[in-house]
Amino acid sequence: MRQTTLKEAFTLCGKGLHTGMPIRATVRPAAEDTGICFCRTDLPAQPTYRALACYVSGTSRGTVLEQGSWKVSTVEHLMAALYAMGVSNCIIETDGPEVPILDGSARQWVDAIKRAGIAEQEHEQEEWAVTEPVHFDNGKGSRMTIEPCEQYEVRVHVDYPSPVLNKQDAVLNNLKDFDQEIASARTFCFLREIKPLLHLGLIKGGDLQNALVIYDKRMWQWTMNRLARKLGQPPIDASRLGYLSELNYENEPARHKLLDVVGDMALLGKRICGRIIVERPGHAFNTWCCKQLLQQAGCANS
Repeated sequence: MRQTTLKEAFTLCGKGLHTGMPIRATVRPAAEDTGICFCRTDLPAQPTYRALACYVSGTSRGTVLEQGSWKVSTVEHLMAALYAMGVSNCIIETDGPEVPILDGSARQWVDAIKRAGIAEQEHEQEEWAVTEPVHFDNGKGSRMTIEPCEQYEVRVHVDYPSPVLNKQDAVLNNLKDFDQEIASARTFCFLREIKPLLHLGLIKGGDLQNALVIYDKRMWQWTMNRLARKLGQPPIDASRLGYLSELNYENEPARHKLLDVVGDMALLGKRICGRIIVERPGHAFNTWCCKQLLQQAGCANS
């Protein structure tokens, strides 16, 4: 398989999930062997680094890459779109510390990549072909197995102690299906988590348009009204548990977790020929597994 890049640059603008800042992200074609790189155009000298797991510095509600003054948050949806669409080399320029959250999925990134087009290059794409199973376990209920397979596949199982979102599974048997089956799955959170996240200074740009919010623990109507005002939303009926937005897929949360796995594992910096099976995935666990793979001789990035 040969390396690829974009035929032309494209730009998407939106707010950052955590800062709420307006962010402009431009994705440009790049030369062979460049990899996927992030450039902070708003910083002196415009620092640029490859998107690799070794730069992961945080995983609270998104994957954060950092090296010195260079820091870029919530990279996972764009990384998933680039990986799924087969883009090997590009430069992503952001004028702020985050990638725009857009609608909380990879939908707009995938569509923009399709409009820009993909150009094949001369050099061969580096690939890790799994020859024997690799296992990871964090001892807290999260497990990952990467096993031999003729192509790239992902299977995800989620399990939450929630009457609304309990056990769900999602499967991607072929990257060609990512566009229709996974790309529109939005990030999600439980309504009961929003107040603590706001207290931590996070999700300043979150709303019901860029996240699937799950209401599964009854609260007083006045408490619900206060949260709705903080989110800039109209009043919400506190007597009805469930999803506060219509679902794009019946198992949308599990599909979004699969989307995150694709984006986080793309930080390996090479294509994977194997089947990834994950129980209770999350950014911290996904990127920890990816870091372990980078440290292994057979997966070290040259």
